[in-house]
Amino acid sequence: MAQGYVKAADLPQVIPVFPLPGAILLPRGQLPLNIFEPRYLNMIDDAMAGDRIIGMLQPQAGSVRLPNLSPVGCAGRITSFAETSDGRYLITLTGCARFRLASELPAQTPYRQIRADFAPFESDLSAPPEDDIGVDRDGLLDALRAYLETRGLDIDWDTAETAPPEALINSLSMALPFEPPEKQALLEAVSLTDRSDVLTALLTIDAASDGEGDTPQMQ
Repeated sequence: MAQGYVKAADLPQVIPVFPLPGAILLPRGQLPLNIFEPRYLNMIDDAMAGDRIIGMLQPQAGSVRLPNLSPVGCAGRITSFAETSDGRYLITLTGCARFRLASELPAQTPYRQIRADFAPFESDLSAPPEDDIGVDRDGLLDALRAYLETRGLDIDWDTAETAPPEALINSLSMALPFEPPEKQALLEAVSLTDRSDVLTALLTIDAASDGEGDTPQMQ
């Protein structure tokens, strides 16, 4: 159960959103954010005074100030908060459930707010079984090893080999430096098995292309 939410109706229908390219949040994943722009500082203040829910959405085409928003995002709850001496907020969002963007509300705040439809992703509120037999862990780890070897990188393999399937797949999906459309494909994958298959395919393709990337951080 995600943050005490049992069904889709338990989540707020109207939520603020933080459009950030290349960044996705997944259920029960943890996303650290460094907030410094005034409108988003305002958003965090308002969220902390309320239910602490923020929606992460990737921007699409449009203006830099007001880009179009991807149709699917994920709501997270602020589970860690700190303020720096220069006025920035360091927060951690823990993923609750994905949502479809039903509509955007007329601007009444410096930040954007949407009406979110959580019903299609109500199953996100329940964690999958830790022994999810649909996930090809060996195939995923083989693809990950090849991906990292092409970049001369490494991770904590003990953690990777023993982590529950959801924690492994979602943390890699969030942390690895894929392109925004690839991140969106991982976000929108229907099931954990589907996401594992998409992730394995992306790792295999990127390893073959010998691209560059950064060291992933296991969440």
